[in-house]
This record gives sequence, C-alpha cells and structure tokens, in this order.
Amino acid sequence: MKSHWSHNNVVQNHHWEFPRLSRVILQVPYSKNSPALYPETFQIAMARLLQEPSKLHPSEWYIANRMQRASTESQKSRSECMTAESWRLVDEIEKTTQKTQSDVNKKLEQRREEIKFWKQELDNKLDQIVHETEILLTFKNRLERALEGCKEPLVIARKCLLYRQKRVGIDLVHDEVEQELLKEAEVIQGVIALLGRTLEQTNEQIRLNRSAKYNLDMDLKDKFTALTIDDYCASLTNDTPHIIYADNAVKLEGNFVSPEDWIDFSNINVEKADKQRNNSLALKALINSILSQTANDMRKQCEMVNNAFRNRVKEVKDAKHKLETLLAMVMDETASQEKNIAALKKAITDKEGPVKVAQTRLEARNHRPNVELCYDTVHSSLMSEVQEITKNIQRQVEMMQEENLWYQLI
Repeated sequence: MKSHWSHNNVVQNHHWEFPRLSRVILQVPYSKNSPALYPETFQIAMARLLQEPSKLHPSEWYIANRMQRASTESQKSRSECMTAESWRLVDEIEKTTQKTQSDVNKKLEQRREEIKFWKQELDNKLDQIVHETEILLTFKNRLERALEGCKEPLVIARKCLLYRQKRVGIDLVHDEVEQELLKEAEVIQGVIALLGRTLEQTNEQIRLNRSAKYNLDMDLKDKFTALTIDDYCASLTNDTPHIIYADNAVKLEGNFVSPEDWIDFSNINVEKADKQRNNSLALKALINSILSQTANDMRKQCEMVNNAFRNRVKEVKDAKHKLETLLAMVMDETASQEKNIAALKKAITDKEGPVKVAQTRLEARNHRPNVELCYDTVHSSLMSEVQEITKNIQRQVEMMQEENLWYQLI
C-alpha cells in the first residue's frame, strides 16, 4: 500500500490530490506566534494525506471517462481538420507558386525578346553610323588634300604679286596681269576659307557620329549584359544547383527605371543615330558640290591669269630693246650690292671682339663671392654694352639679309 502511493503516483494524480492536500495543510493548527509552516508541518500533512486516500464514486469514474473520450475525439477531429486544411493550403500554395513562376518565366522570355529586338535595332544603327563615319573620313581626306593643293597656287600668286611689286619706274603698273593675280589670290583664299569651314563642319559631324556611336556602343553593351543575365535567369529551375536565398535582392534599391524610360532611352539613341546619319548624307552631297565648284573656279581663274601673262609677255618683248640699254646700270648696281654685303659682313665680324670682351668680363664678375656680387655701375655698363653691340649686330644682319634679297631680285 505504501509503495502504491509513492511520490510518482502522487505527482501523476496532481489534478485531484493537490486540492485535498491543501485542505489537509489548512487543518494544521496555526497561531499568531507561529512564524510559518515549517517543512516538518508539511511532512505531517503529506503523511496524513498518503495514509488516508479518498474514494471516488463509480459515476464520477464513468463521467470522467466519457469526458476524456469526448475531449480526445474533439481533439482528433480538430487535428484531422487541421491536417486537411494544411494539405489544402500546401496544394494551393504549390499551384500558386507554380503559376507565379510560370508567369515570371513567360515575362522573362518576353523581356528577353524585347531586349533582342532593341539590340538588333541598335546593331543596325551602329553599322549604319559606322559606315557613314568611314565615308565621311574619306571625304575629310579629300578636303584636306584640296586644302593642301590650294597652298601652292596661292604661294605662286603671292610670289608673282610680290615680285611684280619690285618693278620700278614705269614698269610698276597695275596691269591686267596684276588684276588677275589679285583676283586669283582672292579666289584661292575664298576657296581655302570655304574648304576650311567645310572641314570643320566635317570634323564636327564625325565627332557627332562618334558620339552617337559611343551611345549605341554603351547601350548595346548594357543590353548584352542584361540579356546575358536574363538568359541565366531563364535557365534557372528549382533543381538548379547553387541557387541561394537572397533576401536583400527583394528590396527595391538602386536606380531602377520604368519600362517606358528604358524604351525611351534606346529610342533616343536610335533617333540620334538616324539624325546624324541623315546629316552625314547631306554633308557628303555638300562636300561633293563644294569640291567640284571650287575646282572649276580655280581652274577658270588660272586660265585667266595665264592669258593675261601671255598678253603681258608679248607687250614686254616689244619693249625689250629699251631694257637692254639698262643692262650696264644693272650690272653696276649688282657690283655695288656685292660690295655693300661684303662690308656688312666685315662690320659684323669686327663686332665679335667687343662682344666677347664684354661677355667675358660679365662672366668673370659673376663669380665674385658673397656680398661682393654687387650689381654696380660697372656691371650695368657691361650689360648695356652687350645689349647695344648685340642690337647693332642684329641690325647689320637684317640689313645684310635685305641687301641679299635686293641682290637676288636685281
């Protein structure tokens, strides 16, 4: 009997034993002088409870069993409902997940096709703008060669005008040759200015073409990257290895743009490329026209100058016998110029000694120590001397060069 009412059995039946235990404890005598229930008091009450177990009525036992069965059946029914609801929820979520994933796959495929479409458009525009730029580069070379070709005729015309300005006396006449030469120089200068402006316009158009090409390249590069990423995303399945959770990717962070802005961006690049391509086509036609017209104008004026020269040469030949009487004078003048040039050379050579002396003195005085390195009147005079002699030598050199020029003209 004692073993039957062990501690474990008491604990297992705590739902009906503990109220009785409390009643037993409350029956223990208590007075104001008693501080509290001591462990010994609790042990006495516990012993009394174990020694005197209460008896229940059979009806209570049946009621308890019925209540237990009802509670168990209710819990079982609720569990079955929860299980059914769980499976229904699992099935619903599975179908929803599959449908959502299928929709995403379709949208992803549509997006890939859209990117491919715009990528093809950009590729076409890129090929066109590159082709037009290459053609413009050839036209640029033609303009540069035309400009280079204008230099020699202009130099010749100016030389002719310069040489003819050296005519003296009655020969310094504003004749037909000079008029045509001036007109030729004016025509060539106008052609050079026009070709220069056209070349600048061509360079600017090439720059704009390259700018449009750069925008297309960058857009194509981004679309290639986006298509590569979307191709990778389209290849992913639930069984793909190395797929991971990326909670941070769900957050909309970064510079996202709307689909409309995305389309507008590429459309603007395409429109810019088309605009520059059309401008290039118009510029090519303009360059062809300018090159043809300027070549005709220069050729026509060159013929006018040649005719004027032929007429003038005929007139000069008729007066040649008058110039022969001046030959002796010219020879004398030539000899005089030669002597003058020789004198200038000697004068320049004679100034080498004073320059060397002054510069040697300056060099020596630059080595004076410490405070002795004074910019005194001697140093100032030496500097002035060097500058004066150098200036005079330069004047003589310029004079000698001028004499040489006159000598060559004579």
